[in-house]
Amino acid sequence: MERLISKTKGDRWIWLIVILLSVWSLLAVYSATGTLAYKKGVGSEQFLIKHLVMIVGGIALMYFSHLLDYRYYAGISKVLMVITIPLLLYTLLFGANVNEASRWVTIPIINQTFQTSDLAKLALITFLARSLSKKQENIKDVKKAFIPIMGAVCGVFVLIALANLSTAVMLFGVSILLLIIGRISIKQIAVVCLAGSILLAAVMFLGPRRNTYWSRIQTYLNPETATSDKSFQADQAKIAIATGGLFGKGPGNSTQRNYLPHPYSDFVYALIIEEYGMVGGVGLVLLYLVFLYRCVLIVTQSPKAFGALLAAGLSFSLSIQAFGNMAVAVGLGPVTGVPLPLVSMGGTSILFTSIAFGIILSVSRDNDERKKEKDEKVIVGEIPAMA
Repeated sequence: MERLISKTKGDRWIWLIVILLSVWSLLAVYSATGTLAYKKGVGSEQFLIKHLVMIVGGIALMYFSHLLDYRYYAGISKVLMVITIPLLLYTLLFGANVNEASRWVTIPIINQTFQTSDLAKLALITFLARSLSKKQENIKDVKKAFIPIMGAVCGVFVLIALANLSTAVMLFGVSILLLIIGRISIKQIAVVCLAGSILLAAVMFLGPRRNTYWSRIQTYLNPETATSDKSFQADQAKIAIATGGLFGKGPGNSTQRNYLPHPYSDFVYALIIEEYGMVGGVGLVLLYLVFLYRCVLIVTQSPKAFGALLAAGLSFSLSIQAFGNMAVAVGLGPVTGVPLPLVSMGGTSILFTSIAFGIILSVSRDNDERKKEKDEKVIVGEIPAMA
């Protein structure tokens, strides 16, 4: 065990946060899946074991991805973008339709569903980090820099938005943040925002899920006029939070898990507050805030533009997703299908989230190695003077 720990590199606080979130996830999922297990006629242990396998697999992927020099991800990003666009198109046309949304494709042989937007997020962020760092010398050039970047952002945005608007909007927001950090001009960023707004309006007014999107927005803006079936999820989440009190009902003692449609994924934060109280809810928020703070330090310490942009994009993506999920659970936003990173029960989403953590740690590892080399050079340089 000590030998394995000694081989882990990068920010120790992020490693600790990953372990804490994973343990909390196991406790929450085991508690939340009781009703689901009863309906399917199986034991809760079956879902726990499956989730545990995904958590362990995710940590293994994070470990190996953090050992890989982050510069290799620049080349990998090109391959990922080539795969992502046709895969998103395939998902829209032939993907598994769940709740009127085609977000998943089934992996042959293992029969495991795979949400292609998870791959798209990783692909677009790494591609943007590579493109912005490569084109810093002619970053203001419209043809060489702006058009390829704008095409990638808008293309991935609309392909995801047709089936998953909340994920697409969050990813678009992260992309704009990267463009700002990457020194794209304000005028060009304004053009990207305008194009994104037009595409957003087209999806909301003309897209295949326009009725669902508008229904959720109307329910959020006018909860007093919404029918009980429209506001059911949000209402049950509010009850869970209200009955949690300061210290909660205790692990495994949730009652709202029997009423919440997805207490193990979309509304796992409401269940956590019910069982662990406001203390647990605030504690979970603090974990994500500490993670974001440590990532900001990694970004500021990175001497290379690609490493800084890569860590910034992935950390913003994970943090915005986390706070977006928690905001929905406490009633600060319309209902979405965004999971809580490393806490919600999931399959491939946990694996891709773990890879993102691993890439951030790879940048952190490089920073530490550079600092160590610099310190050693200083010490070696001082020896003659001391003699």
